[in-house]
Amino acid sequence: MSRYHLRIPATSANLGPGFDALGLAMGLYLDIEAEPAAEFVIEATGRDAELCAKLDRNLILTTYHHLLGLKHRPIVKLRLILRNEIPLGMGCGSSAAALLAGVLLANHYGQLRMTGQQILEEACRREGHPDNVAAAWLGGMTASAMTGTHVIATACGENLTWKLLIAMPKASLATEKARALLPESYSRADAVANVQSTALLVAAFALDRPELLRTAMQDRIHQPYRMAACPLLPKLLPMHRAKGVYGVALSGAGPSVLVIADPSASTEALVASMRELSGDAALEVVETQVSAGGAGFSGF
Repeated sequence: MSRYHLRIPATSANLGPGFDALGLAMGLYLDIEAEPAAEFVIEATGRDAELCAKLDRNLILTTYHHLLGLKHRPIVKLRLILRNEIPLGMGCGSSAAALLAGVLLANHYGQLRMTGQQILEEACRREGHPDNVAAAWLGGMTASAMTGTHVIATACGENLTWKLLIAMPKASLATEKARALLPESYSRADAVANVQSTALLVAAFALDRPELLRTAMQDRIHQPYRMAACPLLPKLLPMHRAKGVYGVALSGAGPSVLVIADPSASTEALVASMRELSGDAALEVVETQVSAGGAGFSGF
Protein backbone atom coordinates (compact mmCIF):
# COMPACT_ATOMS: atom_id res chain seq x y z
CA MET A 1 0.00 0.00 0.00
CA SER A 2 1.41 3.37 -1.01
CA ARG A 3 1.66 6.58 0.91
CA TYR A 4 -1.08 9.06 0.07
CA HIS A 5 -1.33 12.84 0.16
CA LEU A 6 -4.56 14.86 0.42
CA ARG A 7 -5.14 18.61 0.28
CA ILE A 8 -8.69 19.86 0.82
CA PRO A 9 -9.75 23.53 1.03
CA ALA A 10 -11.92 25.25 3.59
CA THR A 11 -15.33 26.38 2.36
CA SER A 12 -17.93 29.01 3.12
CA ALA A 13 -21.47 27.93 2.25
CA ASN A 14 -24.70 29.83 1.58
CA LEU A 15 -22.91 33.15 0.88
CA GLY A 16 -26.03 34.90 2.08
CA PRO A 17 -29.10 33.72 0.13
CA GLY A 18 -27.74 30.50 -1.41
CA PHE A 19 -28.90 28.26 1.43
CA ASP A 20 -27.73 24.65 0.96
CA ALA A 21 -26.94 25.42 -2.70
CA LEU A 22 -23.91 27.71 -3.01
CA GLY A 23 -20.41 27.28 -1.62
CA LEU A 24 -17.03 28.96 -1.94
CA ALA A 25 -13.65 27.24 -1.67
CA MET A 26 -11.14 29.29 0.33
CA GLY A 27 -7.36 29.24 0.48
CA LEU A 28 -7.11 27.52 3.87
CA TYR A 29 -6.33 23.82 3.72
CA LEU A 30 -6.37 20.48 5.46
CA ASP A 31 -3.22 18.63 4.38
CA ILE A 32 -2.88 14.93 5.18
CA GLU A 33 0.03 12.56 4.61
CA ALA A 34 -1.13 8.96 5.10
CA GLU A 35 0.73 5.67 5.19
CA PRO A 36 -0.02 2.16 6.46
CA ALA A 37 1.00 1.54 10.07
CA ALA A 38 0.87 -1.07 12.81
CA GLU A 39 -1.75 0.98 14.67
CA PHE A 40 -3.86 4.05 13.99
CA VAL A 41 -2.05 7.24 14.95
CA ILE A 42 -2.61 10.90 14.12
CA GLU A 43 0.09 13.54 14.37
CA ALA A 44 -1.44 16.99 13.96
CA THR A 45 -0.11 20.52 13.69
CA GLY A 46 -1.76 23.83 12.93
CA ARG A 47 -5.18 25.09 14.01
CA ASP A 48 -7.06 23.01 16.60
CA ALA A 49 -4.23 20.46 16.47
CA GLU A 50 -5.20 18.81 19.76
CA LEU A 51 -8.73 18.09 18.56
CA CYS A 52 -7.52 16.95 15.14
CA ALA A 53 -5.14 14.44 16.74
CA LYS A 54 -7.83 12.63 18.73
CA LEU A 55 -8.63 9.10 17.56
CA ASP A 56 -11.95 8.92 19.39
CA ARG A 57 -14.95 10.31 17.44
CA ASN A 58 -12.64 11.52 14.70
CA LEU A 59 -14.79 12.24 11.62
CA ILE A 60 -12.03 11.31 9.18
CA LEU A 61 -11.47 7.91 10.76
CA THR A 62 -15.16 7.29 11.42
CA THR A 63 -15.93 7.86 7.74
CA TYR A 64 -12.95 5.73 6.68
CA HIS A 65 -14.00 2.81 8.90
CA HIS A 66 -17.68 3.02 7.97
CA LEU A 67 -17.18 3.14 4.21
CA LEU A 68 -14.69 0.25 4.20
CA GLY A 69 -17.13 -1.73 6.34
CA LEU A 70 -19.98 -1.04 3.91
CA LYS A 71 -17.80 -2.24 1.04
CA HIS A 72 -16.60 -5.31 2.97
CA ARG A 73 -12.96 -4.32 2.65
CA PRO A 74 -10.26 -4.89 5.28
CA ILE A 75 -9.36 -1.94 7.50
CA VAL A 76 -5.82 -0.80 6.73
CA LYS A 77 -4.44 0.89 9.84
CA LEU A 78 -2.94 4.29 9.10
CA ARG A 79 -0.51 6.86 10.36
CA LEU A 80 -1.87 10.29 9.47
CA ILE A 81 0.19 13.47 9.55
CA LEU A 82 -2.22 16.42 9.54
CA ARG A 83 -1.44 20.06 8.90
CA ASN A 84 -4.68 21.93 9.45
CA GLU A 85 -5.59 25.53 8.63
CA ILE A 86 -9.39 25.12 8.75
CA PRO A 87 -11.12 26.38 11.92
CA LEU A 88 -13.34 23.76 13.55
CA GLY A 89 -16.97 24.60 14.35
CA MET A 90 -16.74 28.05 12.76
CA GLY A 91 -18.75 27.64 9.57
CA CYS A 92 -15.69 27.10 7.40
CA GLY A 93 -16.41 23.60 6.12
CA SER A 94 -14.29 21.55 8.52
CA SER A 95 -16.78 18.66 8.51
CA ALA A 96 -16.96 18.60 4.69
CA ALA A 97 -13.16 18.48 4.51
CA ALA A 98 -13.05 15.64 7.04
CA LEU A 99 -15.76 13.67 5.24
CA LEU A 100 -14.02 14.04 1.89
CA ALA A 101 -10.74 12.99 3.49
CA GLY A 102 -12.32 9.88 4.99
CA VAL A 103 -13.94 8.89 1.68
CA LEU A 104 -10.72 9.49 -0.28
CA LEU A 105 -8.65 7.47 2.20
CA ALA A 106 -11.15 4.59 2.05
CA ASN A 107 -11.19 4.73 -1.74
CA HIS A 108 -7.39 4.57 -1.88
CA TYR A 109 -6.60 2.01 0.81
CA GLY A 110 -9.72 -0.07 0.13
CA GLN A 111 -9.01 -0.01 -3.62
CA LEU A 112 -12.66 0.91 -4.21
CA ARG A 113 -12.03 2.53 -7.60
CA MET A 114 -14.75 5.12 -7.04
CA THR A 115 -15.24 7.76 -9.73
CA GLY A 116 -15.03 11.44 -8.89
CA GLN A 117 -18.81 11.65 -9.07
CA GLN A 118 -19.18 8.73 -6.68
CA ILE A 119 -16.73 10.31 -4.23
CA LEU A 120 -18.65 13.59 -4.36
CA GLU A 121 -22.00 11.87 -3.84
CA GLU A 122 -20.74 9.67 -1.00
CA ALA A 123 -19.43 12.67 0.93
CA CYS A 124 -22.56 14.75 0.20
CA ARG A 125 -24.82 11.93 1.38
CA ARG A 126 -22.95 11.83 4.67
CA GLU A 127 -23.02 15.63 5.05
CA GLY A 128 -26.73 15.78 4.20
CA HIS A 129 -26.41 18.76 1.83
CA PRO A 130 -24.04 19.42 -1.08
CA ASP A 131 -22.87 23.04 -0.73
CA ASN A 132 -19.67 22.65 1.31
CA VAL A 133 -18.63 19.30 -0.13
CA ALA A 134 -19.11 20.46 -3.73
CA ALA A 135 -16.98 23.56 -3.15
CA ALA A 136 -14.26 21.56 -1.40
CA TRP A 137 -14.27 19.01 -4.23
CA LEU A 138 -14.40 21.40 -7.22
CA GLY A 139 -12.91 24.67 -5.98
CA GLY A 140 -14.08 28.18 -6.84
CA MET A 141 -17.72 29.06 -6.24
CA THR A 142 -20.05 26.12 -6.73
CA ALA A 143 -23.77 25.78 -7.32
CA SER A 144 -25.09 22.35 -6.44
CA ALA A 145 -28.30 20.38 -6.09
CA MET A 146 -28.99 17.01 -4.47
CA THR A 147 -31.87 14.72 -5.43
CA GLY A 148 -31.84 11.63 -3.30
CA THR A 149 -28.20 10.55 -3.53
CA HIS A 150 -27.59 12.14 -6.94
CA VAL A 151 -25.59 15.38 -6.94
CA ILE A 152 -25.27 17.90 -9.73
CA ALA A 153 -22.59 20.53 -9.15
CA THR A 154 -20.72 23.06 -11.22
CA ALA A 155 -18.09 25.69 -10.48
CA CYS A 156 -17.31 29.24 -11.57
CA GLY A 157 -15.25 32.17 -10.32
CA GLU A 158 -12.13 30.06 -9.83
CA ASN A 159 -9.78 32.87 -10.87
CA LEU A 160 -11.27 35.74 -8.87
CA THR A 161 -8.78 37.83 -6.91
CA TRP A 162 -11.28 39.15 -4.36
CA LYS A 163 -10.06 39.50 -0.79
CA LEU A 164 -11.77 37.22 1.75
CA LEU A 165 -11.77 38.11 5.44
CA ILE A 166 -13.15 35.66 8.00
CA ALA A 167 -14.05 37.11 11.40
CA MET A 168 -14.19 34.42 14.07
CA PRO A 169 -15.62 34.69 17.58
CA LYS A 170 -14.11 32.70 20.42
CA ALA A 171 -17.02 30.25 20.78
CA SER A 172 -17.91 27.71 18.08
CA LEU A 173 -21.42 26.75 16.97
CA ALA A 174 -22.61 23.27 16.03
CA THR A 175 -24.34 23.08 12.65
CA GLU A 176 -27.17 21.05 14.19
CA LYS A 177 -27.89 23.83 16.66
CA ALA A 178 -27.80 26.47 13.91
CA ARG A 179 -30.25 24.45 11.77
CA ALA A 180 -32.63 24.02 14.69
CA LEU A 181 -33.11 27.80 14.76
CA LEU A 182 -34.71 27.90 11.31
CA PRO A 183 -38.50 27.99 10.78
CA GLU A 184 -40.44 25.23 9.05
CA SER A 185 -41.89 27.55 6.39
CA TYR A 186 -41.33 30.97 4.80
CA SER A 187 -43.49 33.64 3.21
CA ARG A 188 -43.67 33.93 -0.55
CA ALA A 189 -42.03 37.37 -0.30
CA ASP A 190 -39.02 35.95 1.53
CA ALA A 191 -38.70 33.03 -0.89
CA VAL A 192 -38.87 35.29 -3.95
CA ALA A 193 -36.35 37.73 -2.47
CA ASN A 194 -33.87 34.90 -1.94
CA VAL A 195 -34.38 33.49 -5.44
CA GLN A 196 -33.63 36.93 -6.88
CA SER A 197 -30.56 37.45 -4.69
CA THR A 198 -29.21 33.98 -5.47
CA ALA A 199 -29.53 34.56 -9.21
CA LEU A 200 -27.59 37.82 -8.88
CA LEU A 201 -24.99 36.13 -6.67
CA VAL A 202 -24.17 33.43 -9.21
CA ALA A 203 -23.89 36.11 -11.91
CA ALA A 204 -21.55 38.17 -9.73
CA PHE A 205 -19.13 35.27 -9.33
CA ALA A 206 -19.42 33.96 -12.88
CA LEU A 207 -18.95 37.37 -14.53
CA ASP A 208 -16.55 38.96 -12.00
CA ARG A 209 -19.15 41.60 -11.14
CA PRO A 210 -18.39 42.37 -7.48
CA GLU A 211 -20.62 45.46 -7.49
CA LEU A 212 -23.59 43.09 -7.52
CA LEU A 213 -22.65 41.50 -4.20
CA ARG A 214 -23.96 44.31 -2.00
CA THR A 215 -27.47 43.35 -3.10
CA ALA A 216 -26.82 39.73 -4.05
CA MET A 217 -25.61 38.64 -0.59
CA GLN A 218 -28.76 39.80 1.20
CA ASP A 219 -30.68 36.92 2.78
CA ARG A 220 -34.11 36.38 4.35
CA ILE A 221 -34.06 32.60 4.78
CA HIS A 222 -31.47 31.76 7.43
CA GLN A 223 -29.41 34.74 8.61
CA PRO A 224 -32.23 36.62 10.41
CA TYR A 225 -32.97 33.51 12.50
CA ARG A 226 -29.35 32.92 13.47
CA MET A 227 -28.56 36.42 14.73
CA ALA A 228 -28.88 35.54 18.42
CA ALA A 229 -26.57 32.52 18.11
CA CYS A 230 -24.15 34.43 15.86
CA PRO A 231 -23.78 37.84 17.54
CA LEU A 232 -21.00 38.94 15.18
CA LEU A 233 -23.39 38.94 12.23
CA PRO A 234 -25.65 41.90 13.16
CA LYS A 235 -22.57 43.87 14.20
CA LEU A 236 -20.67 43.32 10.95
CA LEU A 237 -23.50 43.33 8.38
CA PRO A 238 -23.40 47.15 8.15
CA MET A 239 -19.89 46.82 6.69
CA HIS A 240 -21.43 45.98 3.31
CA ARG A 241 -21.81 49.75 2.83
CA ALA A 242 -18.15 50.49 3.61
CA LYS A 243 -15.69 51.58 0.95
CA GLY A 244 -13.81 48.63 -0.50
CA VAL A 245 -16.30 46.05 0.79
CA TYR A 246 -18.30 44.07 -1.75
CA GLY A 247 -20.50 42.00 0.56
CA VAL A 248 -20.95 40.49 4.02
CA ALA A 249 -22.60 37.22 5.07
CA LEU A 250 -22.60 34.54 7.70
CA SER A 251 -20.02 31.91 6.81
CA GLY A 252 -21.95 28.67 6.48
CA ALA A 253 -24.10 28.14 9.55
CA GLY A 254 -21.85 30.50 11.55
CA PRO A 255 -20.73 31.80 13.87
CA SER A 256 -17.97 33.27 11.65
CA VAL A 257 -18.72 36.15 9.29
CA LEU A 258 -17.31 36.36 5.77
CA VAL A 259 -16.42 39.76 4.32
CA ILE A 260 -15.62 39.92 0.61
CA ALA A 261 -13.57 42.97 -0.34
CA ASP A 262 -11.68 44.67 -3.12
CA PRO A 263 -8.18 43.17 -3.32
CA SER A 264 -6.71 46.68 -3.23
CA ALA A 265 -8.51 47.57 0.02
CA SER A 266 -6.34 47.87 3.11
CA THR A 267 -6.61 44.73 5.21
CA GLU A 268 -5.43 46.63 8.28
CA ALA A 269 -8.18 49.23 7.88
CA LEU A 270 -10.86 46.61 7.30
CA VAL A 271 -9.77 44.57 10.32
CA ALA A 272 -9.74 47.71 12.46
CA SER A 273 -13.32 48.46 11.37
CA MET A 274 -14.41 44.90 12.10
CA ARG A 275 -12.92 45.04 15.57
CA GLU A 276 -14.51 48.41 16.27
CA LEU A 277 -17.94 47.31 15.09
CA SER A 278 -17.73 44.04 17.01
CA GLY A 279 -16.58 45.72 20.20
CA ASP A 280 -13.77 43.16 20.41
CA ALA A 281 -10.29 44.62 20.05
CA ALA A 282 -8.87 41.09 19.91
CA LEU A 283 -11.32 39.74 17.30
CA GLU A 284 -9.54 37.15 15.16
CA VAL A 285 -9.71 37.90 11.45
CA VAL A 286 -8.12 35.61 8.89
CA GLU A 287 -7.33 36.88 5.41
CA THR A 288 -7.47 34.48 2.49
CA GLN A 289 -8.64 34.24 -1.12
CA VAL A 290 -10.76 32.08 -3.42
CA SER A 291 -9.20 28.65 -3.88
CA ALA A 292 -9.15 27.93 -7.61
CA GLY A 293 -8.57 24.23 -7.06
CA GLY A 294 -10.65 21.77 -5.14
CA ALA A 295 -9.48 18.63 -3.37
CA GLY A 296 -6.09 17.37 -4.49
CA PHE A 297 -4.71 13.88 -3.87
CA SER A 298 -1.82 11.72 -5.00
CA GLY A 299 -0.13 8.46 -4.09
CA PHE A 300 3.62 8.20 -3.80
